[in-house]
Amino acid sequence: MEGSSAIIKVLQFLHHVDKDVTLAVNSCHCPASDVFWNVMSHVQIWYVLYLAVIVLLIWRLGWKKGLVAVGACVLMVVACDQLGNLVKDAVCRLRPLHDLEMVSRGLHILEPADEHLYGFFSAHAANTMGFAVCSSIGLYNDRNHKHKAYYTGIAIWAVLVGISRVFVGKHFVGDVLAGWFVGILLGAAFGLAASYIIKKIK
Repeated sequence: MEGSSAIIKVLQFLHHVDKDVTLAVNSCHCPASDVFWNVMSHVQIWYVLYLAVIVLLIWRLGWKKGLVAVGACVLMVVACDQLGNLVKDAVCRLRPLHDLEMVSRGLHILEPADEHLYGFFSAHAANTMGFAVCSSIGLYNDRNHKHKAYYTGIAIWAVLVGISRVFVGKHFVGDVLAGWFVGILLGAAFGLAASYIIKKIK
């Protein structure tokens, strides 16, 4: 019992710290940054980027190897989404904009509240970071080019999308950090699995 009580106290402490850090980050805004973070947060506008990466993978790896890499990215996103839904329903941690304490303390909200009450972990953060890792590993199979600019650019994009979720009021910083962690793990797992298959293709 004492061990369980200690764990609960630690989790409560971390939750309070997360709230304070989230409010500190969320409060750093202006009209111009509001527009920027709102744009970064909307997944739909990144469909063109996803399409461009798919084309790049097939172009640089050939259609067989490229489709393996693309398939790994798609499966990784599905895995992140499904795992995210399971964890959110299990943990039941309210999103900041549904947390009355956060709202009363001045949470800046850019996206309207919806029926999705729970936010741990951030699927946006997991998906984008996972996509960045998985696609980078896939592109690494192109031995004729280094693609350093791509690796850097896609990583920065994934980080910005994750951070945007804090600024719009949909996630705590902890949600995003956990999402990045999950994304890195699943992105690496699916990316390495795809690389293994690619090496078998002649």
